[in-house]
Amino acid sequence: MGTAQLEGSQAALVVKEPAAILESTSRLISLDVFRGTVMALMLDEYLQLPEVARSFPHSAVWSFIAFNTDHVPWQGCSLHDLIQPGFSFLVGAAMPFSVASRTARGQTFWQLFRHAVWRAVLLIVLGIFLRSIGHRQTYFTFEDTLTQIGLGYVFLFLLAFTRVRTQVIVALVILIVFWGAFALYPAPGPNFDYARVGVPPNWEHNYTGFLSHFNKNSNLSSAFDVWFLNLFPREQPFVYNEGGWSTLSFIPTLATMILGLLAGEWLRSNKSKETKLRGLVVAGIGLALLGLICQWAGICPIVKRIWTSSYTLYSGGLVILMLAGFYALVDWKGWRRWAFPLIVIGMNSIAIYVMSWTMGLFFYNALERHLGRLLGFVGPTFQPLVQGFGVLLIFWTILFWMYRRKLFLRI
Repeated sequence: MGTAQLEGSQAALVVKEPAAILESTSRLISLDVFRGTVMALMLDEYLQLPEVARSFPHSAVWSFIAFNTDHVPWQGCSLHDLIQPGFSFLVGAAMPFSVASRTARGQTFWQLFRHAVWRAVLLIVLGIFLRSIGHRQTYFTFEDTLTQIGLGYVFLFLLAFTRVRTQVIVALVILIVFWGAFALYPAPGPNFDYARVGVPPNWEHNYTGFLSHFNKNSNLSSAFDVWFLNLFPREQPFVYNEGGWSTLSFIPTLATMILGLLAGEWLRSNKSKETKLRGLVVAGIGLALLGLICQWAGICPIVKRIWTSSYTLYSGGLVILMLAGFYALVDWKGWRRWAFPLIVIGMNSIAIYVMSWTMGLFFYNALERHLGRLLGFVGPTFQPLVQGFGVLLIFWTILFWMYRRKLFLRI
């Protein structure tokens, strides 16, 4: 999964040369560092760390690494589960800066609106195009990061021109209504055929009681996709999503983007850096605790795959705390040298996203084909990790070449 660098751009999938990069006083470098970190976390899939960890079943360190480099089966949240909310949040955080920059260049509201619609359509199309790789025909799916962002992007743009109070109210309404819709949809009964929807009948992650409304592939979102996705031509009829991912997640994802929008507006304000940092920390802790309380109270579980309202709060809080950390180090303290590799990635995130989908396997196989014997000195356990690191190094080298020439691929 991944996202695009969705700030101040002119056209779709074109190479631009901005007037300034790091030297720009109006640019919030911590957003680039955070974006680069999120993309790097996405790319660590090539390292196959969970597979390596299986060779060390009794190691607490490797267990910790394995947990945080893969998605949790259902309830809970690992570091890997924060990648997509991080993408979505950053889209919202970049919006105030993008709107201000484009408005300063003389663009009218309707010019900005047309561009927002165009951008949303391109995100959806690009997401479907990349997800169709390996299929015999177009694979219509709307649960991946790009399409989820695209489906809510125009609404986010319009909210950027409203008051903070309006944005907060909209986010709350989204979370409450989304939760209520799940609660009102009939829960699977005791005789529900879970095997029919790809879930083991005695799966340890199935809920009982009220929380069964949020069980995998037997919830509102799953039912919607059985109807919606079969409206499109498919290789075979859609019955269930193996991972439990769903189209309707774009609705609470919009709430995550609104949290980013609020954070971006907060960081653009005239308040002191200390006040901004304090506000981010308080908001992050408050949202994370609220999400946990919803789960502990049995109101709503923290489940990323259907983007529950409690997950929106919890992941949003953690993402804000991550941003606070980067803001403190980079924009408050001014420590930027260490972050340069991440800045290179973050400033060309759409490029690395497309590369990861289209070129990753090619480079991985090429390294094995040409350097397999040389890389084999680390042994079969660690060879996939070394090859994956080689892919990341190739990707970064390409991005560095683009960075040095001020070439940035944007939508």
